[in-house]
This record gives sequence, C-alpha cells and structure tokens, in this order.
Amino acid sequence: MSLLPIIISSLCTGIGALPILLVKDVSHKGKDVLLATTAGIMVAASAYGLIPNAIKLSNVTVMVVGILFGTLVLTLLESMIPHVDLTHSDQSSRKNRVVLLFLVAMSLHNLPEGLSVGISNASENYEIGSLVSFAIGLQNVPDGFLVALFLLSQDVKVIRSILLATLTGIIEMSAGIIGVLLGDTFEPMIPYGLAFAAGSMLFVVYKELIPESHGDGNERASTWAFIIGFVSMVLLTEVFR
Repeated sequence: MSLLPIIISSLCTGIGALPILLVKDVSHKGKDVLLATTAGIMVAASAYGLIPNAIKLSNVTVMVVGILFGTLVLTLLESMIPHVDLTHSDQSSRKNRVVLLFLVAMSLHNLPEGLSVGISNASENYEIGSLVSFAIGLQNVPDGFLVALFLLSQDVKVIRSILLATLTGIIEMSAGIIGVLLGDTFEPMIPYGLAFAAGSMLFVVYKELIPESHGDGNERASTWAFIIGFVSMVLLTEVFR
C-alpha cells in the first residue's frame, strides 16, 4: 500500500498557496472584501459540502450533534483567547485571535478529508483510493490559496502565510496516514468529523469574519464578496464532485 497519493493530495494545499507570492499590498477595503469572500466560501463548504455529506453517510442526528459539538469547541477555544475591545485599540491582538480561530477551523475541516483519503487508500479497490485522493487534492488547491490569502489580509507575511497554509495540509496528511493504519476503525467517525468541521467553520464566519468585514464602511462591497465567494465554492464543488 503506497502513501504517495495521500502525500501528494495533502501537499496540494501548499501548492495552492504559492500564487500569493504575486500579490502586492492589500488595501483596507480589499482586506474587508477578502474576509467576506472567505466567509462566503466557508459557508458554502459547510452548507453545500460538509453537512450534506455528513447526512448522506449517517443521519440528521449525527449532523446536529457534530455541528453543535464543533460550535461548542470553538466557543471554548475563543473564550480562552484574550479578548480585545472592538475600538481597534489593539488591532494586532485581535488579528492574532482571528487568525488562530481561522486556522483551527480550517485544520478541523481537513481532518475528516484526510481520514477519507486514508481509508479509501486502505481499501482493496485501488481505483477508489486514487479517485478520492485526486478529488481531495484538486479541492485542496483553492483551499490553500484561500488560507494563504486570508492570512495575507491579516498582515501575516507572505512566506509565513504559505507555510501556515501548507501546515493545514500536513495535518490532513497526518489524518490520512491514521486512516490508512486504522482503516475501518475510524470510518464511522467521518460523518461526525464532517459535521464537527461545519460547526467550527460556521462559528468563525458569524463570530469573526462577517462582523470584521462590515466594521469600516465597506458593507455593500463585503456583501457582494460574500455572495461571490459562496457561489464560487458551490461551482467548484460541482466541478470536482
């Protein structure tokens, strides 16, 4: 059994992050638009991808439990991170908090995907493993770009943005290796993981990304960006499904 499909699929996240090397300084309005676009993509990924797949693989009860648990975990995490006043008196601390929550949500999003790739490659049907690895790898390319671009909008340096985006892919790789080693043992947990990831992402969107993108007079542009991000993610999901 080869781990190569899992490794390549995961590294596609880092590959997707590389185009931000071409991105120059982002204006304040541009940052708000990027935040809103990210929010739209995350909502679409949750509502159109994670949640339907969780229900398809299990039932509505599992979906509800997973979403609520994901929301609870992010609520607890957010409560443990020092809060700052919304007067922007300490923008650096606030951005660090938003970045941390975002990275946690995206990493959680990658865990069930990694398990899916690992379990499919552990099966006797080689074609299924290759197909799942290819599909997830394609999806990881825009994911990597999204993560890196979001980090760049939060004033994270370009190289560090790429490295952090790649790290979320490494987390997926680790989950994939676990899926290969433990096979069917983790398969029942995948729908819970999908719903858990959806809950965590929705928490970050409503608690942080949307309020932040609407706080400086760019509400209309941010609203359009949210919708465009949502539609784009739905179209990508259809193309790579």
